[in-house]
Amino acid sequence: MTGGAGSPTGLREGAFDYRWSESYPALYSVHLEAALVKVTLESGLVGWGEAQAPLAPDVACLIADQLLRPAVEGESFDGTPERVRALWSQMYSAMRVRGQTGGFMLDAIAAVDMALWDLAGKMRGRPVCALLADEPTDVVPAYWSGLVGADNAERVEQAAEAWSAGFRTFKLFHDRGEDELFDLIDRLRERLGAEARIAVDALWRLDGSNAAAFGEALDRRDALWLEAPLPPELVDEHEALAKEIRTPLALGESYRTRYELRPFLERGAVGWLQPDLGRCGLTEACEWDRAATTAGLRTVPHISIAMAPQIAAALHFAAAAPSCGLAEYNPKVFTVANRFLREPLALKGAAYRVPTGPGLGVEIDEQAVRRAAQRPVVQAVSQPIRDC
Repeated sequence: MTGGAGSPTGLREGAFDYRWSESYPALYSVHLEAALVKVTLESGLVGWGEAQAPLAPDVACLIADQLLRPAVEGESFDGTPERVRALWSQMYSAMRVRGQTGGFMLDAIAAVDMALWDLAGKMRGRPVCALLADEPTDVVPAYWSGLVGADNAERVEQAAEAWSAGFRTFKLFHDRGEDELFDLIDRLRERLGAEARIAVDALWRLDGSNAAAFGEALDRRDALWLEAPLPPELVDEHEALAKEIRTPLALGESYRTRYELRPFLERGAVGWLQPDLGRCGLTEACEWDRAATTAGLRTVPHISIAMAPQIAAALHFAAAAPSCGLAEYNPKVFTVANRFLREPLALKGAAYRVPTGPGLGVEIDEQAVRRAAQRPVVQAVSQPIRDC
């Protein structure tokens, strides 16, 4: 994928498996890393979940085994949505007084939560979306995430091919210079016309000195949304930017709970909510949807580096959520995820087919996962670290 295992930018050269992005200060892996969690009932029924773990998946797995397993093992489970939500609260409470209310702890909770929803659907013989809504949709329109190519001409050609397949919405990454990005938008408009919807992911690269001007340039180009414009901690700056430009801000992938999101919602800093199901889980994603519906916002699940449980959970959420009508599609991520399923997830034209089997509707080929799994190579230190 772009920089290795699906990173939206190129990666710097280096000896480690984790390397800096060439465009902004964040680490990515040269491997595709995933944290899969399997929850088994006494009956032998199995549920699968997944944490969003593009780096250090060992951490989420260790938390699941050493902290979440004691919190839920031996508990009664009747497969009702109410019981899943109660177990989410039980897991969240396990470490909240110790300050572990985000990050790896919540990623691990998301994986177990996802597996519990998978089990709940299997116990009732129904897909998860049917447990979340009375009349879920069976298809979810997809948007094309990231255009690749050596230059803008090649990227436009890829977009034209996707357009022929039915895609009408595209997300571009601000992984190069501003002039190159705006030139790409202009070329796409010229080639595809006014019907094309174009969103931009700024990859947290903007700041107070350039965010407003960048957003105004997107206003002039009728951008669908501006995603991740600023460092995720900056509530005041997001609020100010949202008031200065017309293009709605899209936020969510960096956050894991309604509590982290609350100040952004209260201050009108969000136009599109982007729950990442591998970070917030289905239980919290539904809370986000309720908040979005109340505030009149739109929701679109964030699907980044992901295996099948994450993608399937996002599709069930999108099929059931009143505020949602779109889901992210990265063709390379989708292809890799399907390699480890007995029956692949389906995309017809530019729309996902929501899995119809019980639970998440995906059957993991566990042996294929085990055959492909490998530990990242650790580079030996040539000289011992000095004991100071």
